[in-house]
Amino acid sequence: MKLHFSPLLLASMMILTSLSGCIFEDEEPSSNGEVLAVFNYSPSENIRVGDTISFDASSSTPNDGRLTYRWDFDNDSSVDKTGMTAEWSYDSPGTKTIVLTISDGSITSEQIRELTIAVATAVEPIAEITQYADSEDCEDNDIDEERYIVLWMCHYDKSQTDRDVSETTTVSLDASNSVAGNPDEYISEYNWDLDLNDDADNDGDSENDADLTGESITWNDVEPGEYKIKLNIQNSQDMVDSDTIKVYVSYAAKWSDFEMGGNTSGNGVELDFDVTISYDRDTGNTIRKAVAELTYPQQDGDCTNIPGTNNCRAKLDIYAYNEDDDEAANTSNIGLDQRNNGDDCDEENNDCVFLTMSSYIFGDGDTTYGDGDWTFKIKNDKQNDLQVESFIIRLVYV
Repeated sequence: MKLHFSPLLLASMMILTSLSGCIFEDEEPSSNGEVLAVFNYSPSENIRVGDTISFDASSSTPNDGRLTYRWDFDNDSSVDKTGMTAEWSYDSPGTKTIVLTISDGSITSEQIRELTIAVATAVEPIAEITQYADSEDCEDNDIDEERYIVLWMCHYDKSQTDRDVSETTTVSLDASNSVAGNPDEYISEYNWDLDLNDDADNDGDSENDADLTGESITWNDVEPGEYKIKLNIQNSQDMVDSDTIKVYVSYAAKWSDFEMGGNTSGNGVELDFDVTISYDRDTGNTIRKAVAELTYPQQDGDCTNIPGTNNCRAKLDIYAYNEDDDEAANTSNIGLDQRNNGDDCDEENNDCVFLTMSSYIFGDGDTTYGDGDWTFKIKNDKQNDLQVESFIIRLVYV
């Protein structure tokens, strides 16, 4: 028997078939991402009355062509411009509030920002950080530096009971050579940002924090390291400028005339010296090299020589361990006839052993050992005790 369908019934069946699989979807198109208003403007500073300012909301999301953009440039709840980008200028100085409102048709988002407009005749200031350097390093070598602030911490009277490298120093920072602009203007703000990777005030700009303020200030508790700092100034016409400089703080410590015990129990005697080393490419705080220098007498004066032996010949070595206690380097393979490092080594009576580690070894890689807390060890595997002449640790950042 043949089945017969009326044209109306057949059309209804076709419509129902075409809707299958879609009846659970919302009538309104769903958003593919968070609706978030974000805008920037250029120039971002030193804007005068009459200057054209370009506003750009292309960083708003979702950026798929469905958003509408409304700009309110005087915070009066009226729409001054539409579109992803817009231009505007102001005819009076002062702090201006800009409101961007975006919508995808169902969800809206807004961002509010403020900018400062200076008078048309305002002149930009000139920020300048005074550069200086120590005249000599800890070995009395001349320092010839005209670009950076270079300082050495020299602690050459460390006691044997104080084997930690934990000293800090103060850094003087001076901006007195900065210029306000016009003769009748003055600099109203001196803000020093001491960490350009940390946004301390959470304003989205990591290089405008006021970690210290003032024309001439003292930066306390500075550890050995490499630092990039920034000076931000503002004059009486709300115009701004900035200057940056690198600060290098290197370190040297010396322990003199101390006793190293002998190996009388089958276990070598060790003395530990603890240091902190920085190697961070992200912040730019990267050590150049770490050096340990050991000078000791070749023979113990109290040793009784046994004929036919070399029992009184001393041999001390330096070992370096990272914070995971992995051994990174040592001097044990340096022969007794090669222990004469340094220009001032008394080769007739002393051994002079240097352990130098370049910056590479402190990197964060499969074949490197990382930075952080390190330990230099002096080891004595000989039976005789010994009066060590000196041990020096240098952390060179410049």
